[in-house]
Order: sequence, then C-alpha cells, then structure tokens
Amino acid sequence: MTTSTTTTTPSRWKRLRDSYLWYSFKRDRTAQLCLAVFICLVIAAFSAPLIAPTDPYDLRHIDIMSSELPPFWIDGADERYSLGTDAQGRDLWSIILYGTRVSLLIGFGAVMLQALLGVTFGLMAGYLGGRVDAFLMRLADIQLSFSTLMVAIVVGAVVKATMGSAFYSQYAVLMLVLIIGLAEWPQYARTVRASVLAEKNKEYVDAARVMGLRSKRIMFRHVLPNTLSPIFVISTVQIANAIISEAALSFLGLGMPETHPSLGSLIKSGFDYIQSGSWWITLIPGAVLVVLVLSINLLGDWLRDVMNPRLYKG
Repeated sequence: MTTSTTTTTPSRWKRLRDSYLWYSFKRDRTAQLCLAVFICLVIAAFSAPLIAPTDPYDLRHIDIMSSELPPFWIDGADERYSLGTDAQGRDLWSIILYGTRVSLLIGFGAVMLQALLGVTFGLMAGYLGGRVDAFLMRLADIQLSFSTLMVAIVVGAVVKATMGSAFYSQYAVLMLVLIIGLAEWPQYARTVRASVLAEKNKEYVDAARVMGLRSKRIMFRHVLPNTLSPIFVISTVQIANAIISEAALSFLGLGMPETHPSLGSLIKSGFDYIQSGSWWITLIPGAVLVVLVLSINLLGDWLRDVMNPRLYKG
C-alpha cells in the first residue's frame, strides 16, 4: 500500500504541472492577480470574527455619538476606526468584513442551488429527450421570463404576508439563496442540455447501454463528467452575478436588512449620506464589491478561454 501511494501521488502532481490549465495560469498575470485578490477577500471575510475590531451584530458597539467619522486619511478621523464609521456609529472596516462574508455565502449558496437544479434538469432533458425535454425546456423558458427582481418581489411579499417581516429578516440569507437560485437555474440547464446532446450519441454511451446500465447511471457516471468544463465556467460567472443580484436587491430594500449587513445593504445605508459629505459609507463598500466581482469575472474569462477546445494547443 505504501509503494502504491508514493508512486501515484507524484504522477498526479506531474499531470497537474504538465497540464495546459497550469501552463496557461503561469503565463497569465491577470489570472494570478485576480486569484490572489479573490483568495485574500475570501480569507478576510470568513475570518471576520477573528480580525474585525468589533461585532456589528452586537448592539453594544453601536455608538451614535461616533457616527459618520471619516477614514484615517481625512482630518477629523478617530484612530479607533481605520475606515471610519457609518450612520449608526459602527466600525466600517468590521461591517465590510462581515458584509463581504454574507455576500459570498449568498453567492456560493445560490450557485450551488442553481447548479443542482440546472444540471439535473439539463441532463434529463438532453439524455431522455422527447416530452421530458420539451416540458423542462418550456419550464426554463417560463422561468427566464421572470427576472430575479420579480421573483424577489413575489417571494418577499408572500413570506412577509404569511410569516411577518421579522421572520424574513431572520432568514434573509436563506431567502436570497432560494430566490437567486430559483431565478437563475435555466442558465445551467440550457448549457448542460447542449453538451449532453453532443455526448449521448458517442460510442462510450452506446457501449454503456449495451452493457445494460440504467439511464440514471449513464447520465451521472458517464455523461456528466464529460460536461464539467462548461459547468465550471458558468459557475464562476454565476457567482459574480449572484453577488450583484444580492447587492441590487438589498439596495432596493428587498434583500438583507441593515441590521445584518451585506455589501448591498451597506451601499444602501450610506447612499443618503453622500451629499452630506459622508461618502465613505457607500463608496468604500462599493469599491470592495467592484473588486470582488471584477476578480471573479476576470477569472471566469480566463477559465473560459483555457477550457475552450478551439483554443487548446496541447
């Protein structure tokens, strides 16, 4: 057993080092920078309880007398608050860390739900065809006719009317994951269906049918692994789209409440104070949102180019 482990592990690393993906990554400075920025933001966000000076969820840290203090490079700043404070007197650096974590949780959670629904429906539609394909694709067309904003309005209104606003605020993260996930799954379904249509008539699928394997096993064990490349590319783009959707919904008052900060709710909370001179409450979280989304989008563009078989050089 020891000999097998020592012989297989170096070969895997060698295959990774010799792969076109790694070769392209080493030559692309933009991809390296974007990955480094994204990893730093993720680590900082999920380490918020450890590195944040204050807890924005603790009411004891709300100090109205210290509200709207400027960042450290502006006259009148307080050394306790490096990036200043918001209108409630909370440390802006702390709520940006916690808000980025919430936005990332919603982005990753929504994309996982989108992928689960979209990949499953896309596999079934492409492999089974016929009435199943027609029904699922018409369902996707109907879903695409409703924007994320419309779904958020309907779901939010129903939940608030039946459960109350306090329930919605308590489970706002889960609600936004469901809203964004249910609104965007057709992107996966259409892409996976197109890939399955190109794969299901190949020889390895015919061989699996001849061996008597069930359709479910053929779809998930044989066809799905050969459609992963476009799924990875879509996922990077959809994470950025989900974060933007959360920010837009929160800015419109349909997402995270101000008591549970996200990047979108932070931008909304400081929007009314821009003209009064407290521009940092909105612009600093907005800059973090732009950097986060831009790094993810550029990584997605690089991954799309690398995984495009027409650009593969071997």
